[in-house]
Amino acid sequence: MTSLGELTTGGTVRPITRWGTPVMHAPTRPVTEFNDELRTLVRDMFATMEAAQGVGLAATQVGIDLAVFVYDCPDGDNHSQVGVVCNPVVELPEGRDRVLESADEGCLSLPGGYAPLARTDHSICRGQDADGNPIEIHGTGLLARCLQHETDHLHGMVFGDRLSTRTRKKLYQAHDALAHLYPEDWPVTPKRTSA
Repeated sequence: MTSLGELTTGGTVRPITRWGTPVMHAPTRPVTEFNDELRTLVRDMFATMEAAQGVGLAATQVGIDLAVFVYDCPDGDNHSQVGVVCNPVVELPEGRDRVLESADEGCLSLPGGYAPLARTDHSICRGQDADGNPIEIHGTGLLARCLQHETDHLHGMVFGDRLSTRTRKKLYQAHDALAHLYPEDWPVTPKRTSA
Protein backbone atom coordinates (compact mmCIF):
# COMPACT_ATOMS: atom_id res chain seq x y z
CA MET A 1 0.00 0.00 0.00
CA THR A 2 1.41 3.36 -1.06
CA SER A 3 1.18 6.06 1.63
CA LEU A 4 0.07 9.57 0.72
CA GLY A 5 3.40 10.85 2.06
CA GLU A 6 5.23 8.77 -0.56
CA LEU A 7 3.11 10.32 -3.31
CA THR A 8 3.27 13.97 -2.25
CA THR A 9 7.08 14.17 -2.09
CA GLY A 10 10.00 13.51 -4.41
CA GLY A 11 8.30 14.49 -7.67
CA THR A 12 9.70 16.51 -10.56
CA VAL A 13 7.98 19.73 -11.64
CA ARG A 14 6.62 19.49 -15.19
CA PRO A 15 5.44 22.27 -17.51
CA ILE A 16 1.70 22.94 -17.32
CA THR A 17 -0.22 22.30 -20.55
CA ARG A 18 -2.32 25.25 -21.72
CA TRP A 19 -5.88 25.48 -23.00
CA GLY A 20 -5.98 24.96 -26.74
CA THR A 21 -3.61 21.96 -26.62
CA PRO A 22 -5.55 18.91 -27.95
CA VAL A 23 -5.00 16.78 -24.81
CA MET A 24 -6.89 19.43 -22.80
CA HIS A 25 -10.04 19.07 -24.91
CA ALA A 26 -10.44 15.30 -25.29
CA PRO A 27 -11.65 12.59 -22.88
CA THR A 28 -8.89 10.66 -21.11
CA ARG A 29 -8.09 6.95 -20.99
CA PRO A 30 -9.07 5.12 -17.78
CA VAL A 31 -6.30 4.12 -15.39
CA THR A 32 -5.98 0.32 -15.64
CA GLU A 33 -2.44 -0.22 -14.32
CA PHE A 34 -1.68 0.90 -10.76
CA ASN A 35 2.09 0.66 -11.03
CA ASP A 36 5.33 2.60 -10.51
CA GLU A 37 4.74 4.58 -13.70
CA LEU A 38 1.43 5.86 -12.28
CA ARG A 39 3.02 6.66 -8.91
CA THR A 40 5.80 8.64 -10.64
CA LEU A 41 3.19 10.61 -12.59
CA VAL A 42 1.25 11.32 -9.37
CA ARG A 43 4.42 12.49 -7.55
CA ASP A 44 5.25 14.79 -10.46
CA MET A 45 1.68 16.13 -10.48
CA PHE A 46 1.86 16.97 -6.76
CA ALA A 47 5.24 18.71 -7.29
CA THR A 48 3.86 20.66 -10.27
CA MET A 49 0.67 21.67 -8.45
CA GLU A 50 2.69 22.88 -5.46
CA ALA A 51 5.13 24.85 -7.65
CA ALA A 52 2.18 26.51 -9.41
CA GLN A 53 0.42 27.17 -6.07
CA GLY A 54 -2.71 25.34 -7.22
CA VAL A 55 -5.29 23.34 -5.29
CA GLY A 56 -5.88 20.64 -7.92
CA LEU A 57 -4.23 19.27 -11.06
CA ALA A 58 -5.42 16.78 -13.67
CA ALA A 59 -3.07 14.57 -15.70
CA THR A 60 -4.13 16.38 -18.88
CA GLN A 61 -2.58 19.51 -17.39
CA VAL A 62 0.84 17.89 -17.64
CA GLY A 63 0.04 16.56 -21.11
CA ILE A 64 -1.00 13.01 -20.13
CA ASP A 65 -4.39 11.65 -21.32
CA LEU A 66 -5.00 9.53 -18.24
CA ALA A 67 -8.00 9.74 -15.87
CA VAL A 68 -6.21 10.84 -12.70
CA PHE A 69 -6.05 14.04 -10.68
CA VAL A 70 -4.42 15.21 -7.45
CA TYR A 71 -5.63 17.81 -4.98
CA ASP A 72 -4.47 19.71 -1.92
CA CYS A 73 -7.46 21.87 -1.20
CA PRO A 74 -9.36 23.35 1.75
CA ASP A 75 -12.91 22.12 2.35
CA GLY A 76 -15.88 24.14 3.62
CA ASP A 77 -14.46 24.04 7.18
CA ASN A 78 -11.09 25.27 5.90
CA HIS A 79 -9.41 21.91 6.62
CA SER A 80 -6.84 20.98 4.00
CA GLN A 81 -7.73 17.76 2.15
CA VAL A 82 -5.03 15.98 0.15
CA GLY A 83 -5.36 13.03 -2.20
CA VAL A 84 -5.28 11.41 -5.59
CA VAL A 85 -8.25 10.07 -7.56
CA CYS A 86 -8.09 7.70 -10.51
CA ASN A 87 -11.13 7.19 -12.77
CA PRO A 88 -13.25 9.77 -10.91
CA VAL A 89 -17.02 9.97 -11.12
CA VAL A 90 -18.65 13.02 -9.54
CA GLU A 91 -22.14 12.90 -8.11
CA LEU A 92 -23.90 16.25 -7.63
CA PRO A 93 -26.94 16.98 -5.48
CA GLU A 94 -30.29 17.36 -7.22
CA GLY A 95 -33.64 18.97 -6.49
CA ARG A 96 -33.91 20.76 -3.15
CA ASP A 97 -30.44 19.57 -2.10
CA ARG A 98 -28.88 21.42 -5.04
CA VAL A 99 -27.41 24.72 -3.83
CA LEU A 100 -25.33 26.71 -6.31
CA GLU A 101 -22.48 28.95 -5.20
CA SER A 102 -21.03 31.45 -7.64
CA ALA A 103 -17.34 32.16 -7.09
CA ASP A 104 -14.35 33.21 -9.13
CA GLU A 105 -12.76 30.17 -10.70
CA GLY A 106 -9.35 29.91 -12.32
CA CYS A 107 -7.27 27.24 -13.99
CA LEU A 108 -3.52 26.63 -13.94
CA SER A 109 -3.77 25.90 -17.67
CA LEU A 110 -5.06 29.44 -18.29
CA PRO A 111 -2.86 31.31 -15.81
CA GLY A 112 -4.00 34.74 -14.65
CA GLY A 113 -7.59 34.31 -15.83
CA TYR A 114 -10.50 34.17 -13.39
CA ALA A 115 -14.26 34.29 -13.97
CA PRO A 116 -17.35 33.72 -11.81
CA LEU A 117 -18.92 30.29 -12.23
CA ALA A 118 -21.80 28.75 -10.29
CA ARG A 119 -21.24 25.18 -9.07
CA THR A 120 -22.96 23.06 -6.44
CA ASP A 121 -21.76 23.69 -2.89
CA HIS A 122 -21.03 20.03 -2.27
CA SER A 123 -20.13 17.03 -4.37
CA ILE A 124 -19.21 13.38 -3.94
CA CYS A 125 -16.32 11.99 -5.95
CA ARG A 126 -15.84 8.24 -6.27
CA GLY A 127 -12.88 6.54 -7.86
CA GLN A 128 -9.73 4.67 -6.97
CA ASP A 129 -6.55 5.59 -5.14
CA ALA A 130 -3.04 5.11 -6.56
CA ASP A 131 -3.17 1.41 -5.59
CA GLY A 132 -6.55 0.80 -7.21
CA ASN A 133 -8.57 0.70 -3.98
CA PRO A 134 -12.06 2.26 -4.10
CA ILE A 135 -12.35 5.71 -2.49
CA GLU A 136 -15.11 8.23 -1.90
CA ILE A 137 -14.52 11.92 -1.14
CA HIS A 138 -17.23 14.26 0.15
CA GLY A 139 -16.36 17.77 -0.94
CA THR A 140 -17.67 20.99 0.57
CA GLY A 141 -16.61 24.60 -0.04
CA LEU A 142 -13.65 25.00 -2.40
CA LEU A 143 -13.05 21.23 -2.40
CA ALA A 144 -16.53 20.64 -3.89
CA ARG A 145 -15.60 23.02 -6.74
CA CYS A 146 -12.14 21.44 -7.14
CA LEU A 147 -13.54 17.90 -7.47
CA GLN A 148 -15.93 19.09 -10.19
CA HIS A 149 -13.28 21.17 -11.99
CA GLU A 150 -10.65 18.39 -12.10
CA THR A 151 -13.15 15.70 -13.13
CA ASP A 152 -14.28 18.01 -15.96
CA HIS A 153 -10.67 18.15 -17.16
CA LEU A 154 -10.60 14.37 -17.48
CA HIS A 155 -13.70 14.54 -19.70
CA GLY A 156 -11.97 17.06 -21.97
CA MET A 157 -13.82 20.06 -20.56
CA VAL A 158 -12.22 23.27 -19.29
CA PHE A 159 -14.23 25.57 -17.05
CA GLY A 160 -14.40 28.16 -19.83
CA ASP A 161 -16.69 25.69 -21.66
CA ARG A 162 -19.25 26.28 -18.88
CA LEU A 163 -19.25 30.08 -19.27
CA SER A 164 -21.38 32.35 -21.42
CA THR A 165 -19.64 33.74 -24.52
CA ARG A 166 -19.42 37.19 -22.91
CA THR A 167 -17.92 35.92 -19.63
CA ARG A 168 -15.51 33.68 -21.55
CA LYS A 169 -14.32 36.71 -23.55
CA LYS A 170 -13.60 38.60 -20.30
CA LEU A 171 -11.77 35.53 -18.94
CA TYR A 172 -9.49 35.44 -22.00
CA GLN A 173 -8.84 39.18 -21.70
CA ALA A 174 -7.79 38.74 -18.06
CA HIS A 175 -5.47 35.88 -19.05
CA ASP A 176 -4.03 37.80 -22.03
CA ALA A 177 -3.19 40.77 -19.80
CA LEU A 178 -1.04 38.57 -17.54
CA ALA A 179 0.16 35.85 -19.93
CA HIS A 180 3.59 37.51 -20.35
CA LEU A 181 4.34 36.76 -16.68
CA TYR A 182 4.11 32.98 -17.26
CA PRO A 183 7.02 31.41 -19.18
CA GLU A 184 6.13 28.69 -21.69
CA ASP A 185 7.43 25.97 -19.34
CA TRP A 186 5.86 27.46 -16.19
CA PRO A 187 6.10 26.45 -13.34
CA VAL A 188 9.42 24.75 -14.23
CA THR A 189 10.58 28.32 -14.79
CA PRO A 190 8.88 30.43 -12.09
CA LYS A 191 6.35 33.13 -12.84
CA ARG A 192 7.94 36.49 -13.59
CA THR A 193 7.27 39.17 -11.00
CA SER A 194 7.05 41.93 -13.63
CA ALA A 195 7.38 42.47 -17.39
